[in-house]
Amino acid sequence: MAANRSNGQDPGEFYSQFKTYHELMPHKVREILLVSSPYDAYIMEEDGSLAARIINEYSGLNLSQPPRVTRTASAEEAVALLAHKSFDLVLTMPYLEEMDACRLGVRIKQQCPDLPVILLAHSMHSIAPLPEDGHCEGIDKVFIWTGNSDLLMAMVKNVEDRLNVEADTRKAQVRVLILVEDSPAYYSSFLPLIYKEVVRQTQVVLGSGLNEEHRLLKMRARPKILHARSYEEALALFRQFRSYVFGVIADARLPREHRPDGEAGLSLLTRFREEFSDLPLLLLGEDPGQRERAEEIPAVFLDKNAPELLNEIHAYFLNHLGFGDFVMRLPDGSEVGRASDLRTLENLVAQIPEAALYYHAERNHFSNWLMGRSEIGLASAFRAVQAEDFANPQELRRYIVSSIHALRIWRQKGVVAQFKTDTFDADVMDFVKIGRGSLGGKARGLAYMSTLLHQNTWLHEKYADVDIRIPRSLVIATEHFEAFMQQNDLARRVRESRDDAAIAGFFQTAELPEDLRENLAVFLEQVSIPLAVRSSSLLEDAQHQPYAGLYDTFMIPNSHPDIAVRLERLVAAVKSVYASTFYAGPRAFSRASAGQPHEDAMAVIIQELAGTRQGDFFYPAMAGVAQSHNYYPYGQMKPEDGIAQVALGMGKTVVDGERALRFAPLYPDVLPHFSTVDDMLRNAQQTFYALEIKDVPDAPRFDSGANLVKREVAYAEAEMPVRQLSGTYVVDEHRIRDSGFLPGPKVLTFAAVRKYDLFPLPGLLVDMLQLGRQGMGGPIEIEFAVNLDPVSPGKGAFFLLQMRPMVMANHSREIDILPQEVDTALCFASHCLGHGESRSIRDVVHVKPQDFDAAQTPRMAEEIGRINASLTKAGRPYLLVGPGRWGSADRWLGIPVKWHHISGVQAIIELRNDQLNAEPSQGSHFFQNITAMSIPYLTVVDNGVDRFDGRRLEDFETITESKYIRHIRLSRPLVLKVDGRQSQGVVLLD
Repeated sequence: MAANRSNGQDPGEFYSQFKTYHELMPHKVREILLVSSPYDAYIMEEDGSLAARIINEYSGLNLSQPPRVTRTASAEEAVALLAHKSFDLVLTMPYLEEMDACRLGVRIKQQCPDLPVILLAHSMHSIAPLPEDGHCEGIDKVFIWTGNSDLLMAMVKNVEDRLNVEADTRKAQVRVLILVEDSPAYYSSFLPLIYKEVVRQTQVVLGSGLNEEHRLLKMRARPKILHARSYEEALALFRQFRSYVFGVIADARLPREHRPDGEAGLSLLTRFREEFSDLPLLLLGEDPGQRERAEEIPAVFLDKNAPELLNEIHAYFLNHLGFGDFVMRLPDGSEVGRASDLRTLENLVAQIPEAALYYHAERNHFSNWLMGRSEIGLASAFRAVQAEDFANPQELRRYIVSSIHALRIWRQKGVVAQFKTDTFDADVMDFVKIGRGSLGGKARGLAYMSTLLHQNTWLHEKYADVDIRIPRSLVIATEHFEAFMQQNDLARRVRESRDDAAIAGFFQTAELPEDLRENLAVFLEQVSIPLAVRSSSLLEDAQHQPYAGLYDTFMIPNSHPDIAVRLERLVAAVKSVYASTFYAGPRAFSRASAGQPHEDAMAVIIQELAGTRQGDFFYPAMAGVAQSHNYYPYGQMKPEDGIAQVALGMGKTVVDGERALRFAPLYPDVLPHFSTVDDMLRNAQQTFYALEIKDVPDAPRFDSGANLVKREVAYAEAEMPVRQLSGTYVVDEHRIRDSGFLPGPKVLTFAAVRKYDLFPLPGLLVDMLQLGRQGMGGPIEIEFAVNLDPVSPGKGAFFLLQMRPMVMANHSREIDILPQEVDTALCFASHCLGHGESRSIRDVVHVKPQDFDAAQTPRMAEEIGRINASLTKAGRPYLLVGPGRWGSADRWLGIPVKWHHISGVQAIIELRNDQLNAEPSQGSHFFQNITAMSIPYLTVVDNGVDRFDGRRLEDFETITESKYIRHIRLSRPLVLKVDGRQSQGVVLLD
C-alpha cells in the first residue's frame, strides 16, 4: 500500500462501477396484504387510501416500484387469499371480527412461515389483546400508526433491508446502521425519521454527474437499517455484520435476559466502543444524568423527552454519520472550510492546515463521510490505513487528494452523465449529455466504447504506460435539434431549397434554443482546448448504414481570450453540423440505400481534439483507421488478420483516401509498397493536416476543411512528431536510416512504432479490433488518434474516436467464374469487393484514357456528377470505370468524387496503371459507404493477369461525351459476376 500512496489507490481496487449495484436489493416488497376492519381502514384512509399514500411517499422521495396494496376486512379471507396469491408483506390491524391479530399471525405463519407479518395499531392500548410484552409468535413487529405516511415507507424498507442485508453486505460491502429500541411508540417515530434522512441524504450526494439509471442503482447501496428490540438481538446483529456497521443508535433502557435493564444501553455501546474506537454511537435516554456516562464511552447522548428530539437526531446524522457537509475543523473546533461534494472535498483537503488534516484523518472522518455517500470502496481503503502510517503531512495529503481524484474520474467511466450547470466538472467527466432524446449513432458508439474500455481492465493493465480512452465528449441530444428546427421554421425552408449553400445560410441565421446556449457557455467556462464538433445523426454508424463522412465535422481552436467569441464560434459550428443533415450527399445516400430519403434527426458531439501544440499548429502524432477484416491481404496475411492505415496529423488524410501507411497490425514489417528505397520515397506520406491555432480570424469559417491546414512534411521536420516517426534519407548512400534525429531529408516510415516500440500501436490495434469484434458480434472498424510522449518511449495516449460495424457481403450464394469467362471477359480483376451476379447494367460511364490529366480530376468528378444525375432520374444503373482511387480527396491519387456525384452507380472499376497507381484505401469514408451499399468494386492491377479491354467499348453508342468522360449504352446488359470468397470478378459482354 505504501507504494501507492503518492498516487492514490488504483480505483479499480476499491470502486467497482455499477455492475455490482444491479445485483443488490433482489428482494422487494411488491405486494402487501392489508387486513383491517372497515372502521380501521376508514381511520387510516381518512386523508387518502393507504395505497395512494405509499405511492405518494415513494414518488416524493424518487423511490422506484411502490408496492401494491390488497385490502380485506376478513381474517379468514386473508388466509384464503394467501393460499392462491403470493404476497411479500402482511399488515394487520388489532381488531378483526373472526380472530385477533395474534391468532391471525399464527395462522399465517403456519401457512407461510417466512412471510413477514406486522401489526399496525392506533395506540399502545390497542395492542392489549397481545401478551404483555407486545410480542406474539405470529407477529414479527408492532408499529403505532399516528397518521404519518412516512411510517408506511419505513415499514416496507425495513422489511426489505432484513431480507437483503446478508447478500448485499457480502456483494457490495453495503453499510449497516443498527437501531436498538424496544418501545413501539418510539421506534415508530425513529424509523421513519431515519429512513427519510438516509434516503434524502443519499439522493443529495448521488446526483453529481450521474444519470438517472445510475442514481437509482446507487440508491440500492444506501445503508441498511436493522432494528433490534433487545440487548441480545443487537449484539447478535453487531456480531453478524461487524465489518459493515457504521453506526449504532440505542435506547438506554433495553430488555436484557427478558427483563428491562436501565444499564443495558450503556453496556452495549461500551462493548461496541471497545471494538471500534471511531464508530459513531448515539445513546437515547430519559434521564439527563446519563449524558456524562455516555460521554465517557464516548457516545453522543440525546434526551428522549426533549421537544427538539427529532431535529437533534437530524443534526446527529449530519454531523456524525457523514450525511451533511464535511466541516473541516481545527482541533479547537473552529471551522476552516466546508465541502458538500467530492470535488470541493478534494480542493479543500489540498489546502487546509496540517492540524485540521490530522484532526480528521486520525478520527476516520474522511472514511465516515464517504461511507455516508455510498463510496464504500474508497471509505474502506481510507479506514485501512492510519495517519501515522505516512512519513510526513505532505505524503498524507497527497494520498487523500489523489485517491479522491482517482475516484471522481473512475466513477464517471462508462457513464453517460446528464449535464448540469452547477455540477459539471470538465476535469473528470468523460461523457456528458445535454437534453433528452437520442445520442445519435456515432455518440451511441462512443458511449459503448467508453463502457467497453471501462469493463476490460486487462487492456489498461497490459498497456500500463498508455492512456487508453475516448476523448472527453459533450453530446447535444436530438431534443435540441428538433426544437431548433421548429422554432426557426427550418423544415419548410429546407423543403423549398436543394442548394447546400442556401441551406447553410438558413441555419446560420437561425437562433439556437436559449437554454442550449446557456449550457454551452457554462461548458466553455471550463473548456478552452481545441474542439471537434461532429455529427451524430440517428442513421449514422448504424448496422449496414454507416453514412461515413457524409455529414460535416468542424475543428475549432477554441483559443480566443473572449469567451463570448468562443461561444459564437461553437454555436456556428453546431448550426453548421445541423445544416449538413439536409445537404445533397446525405440525401443522395439515403435515397440510394432505401429508395427514398429517411427522416433524420441530428445530435452533435463536441469533443476534445486529440493532439499536441507544435508552434502555431495542433495535431496528433498519428491518426488512422483499423479494420478487423482485410479485403486485400497479401503474402502470409489472412483477411481476418485485419488491416490499418495510419498517417501523421489529423485523420482526414486517411478518411479522405490520401497517401498514408497501410500495414497489417499482426505483420507491421510486411510493407510491399516500401520494398525498396525508391518505393519508400515515392509512396511515403508527403503532406498532413493540422489545426491552425494562431491568428484565427474573428469570423469563424465553416466551409469544407475549415481551420485545417494541409502542410508539407518537409516544412515540419523540426517538430517532434515528425522526427519521432520519420527515417532520414542519406543521399550519398541512397538509403533510409530509421531515425528522424539525423541530418537530412525526413521520410515518414513509422519505423519507430512498427519496429522499435516507440509506441505499442500494432499490438494495441490487434487487441482493440478483437475486443470490438467480440463486443459488436462481427467485423468492425475503428478510428483512432495517438499522442506520443516526447521524452519517454512506450508512453503516450491512445484515443478511440469511433467504432462501427463493417458491412460484409453475404457469401452464401455460389458464384462460379469459369475459365472461359476469364479468357473472354471485358474485365477481369483479382482484387474485388462484394459478392453476387448482375445482369441489369446497360450504361457505362468511363474516363477517356487518351484525354486523362491528373491535374483535372476535380473537373472529371463534376462531369461524372452531371451524367449521374441524368441516369439516376431515368432509373438507369451504370458501370463506372476510371484510373486511380475513386473517392480520394487527393486529386493525384484518383478522381475525388463524392457520393452525390455517383449515387446511381451499380458497379465500379478502378484501373491501377501508369496514369495513377495508388495503394488501396480501405479506411476512407468513400470506401466504407461503397461496401455498405454492396456496390461491387473491382480493382484492375498491372500484374499480367488482370485486365480491362476498353477498346471493345468504342463501337457502342455514345449517349454523352464531355472533355474527359464518355457515357455509352449497350444493346444488351453486361454480365457482372463477383466471387467475394475468392476476391475475383469478371465483366462480360453478353
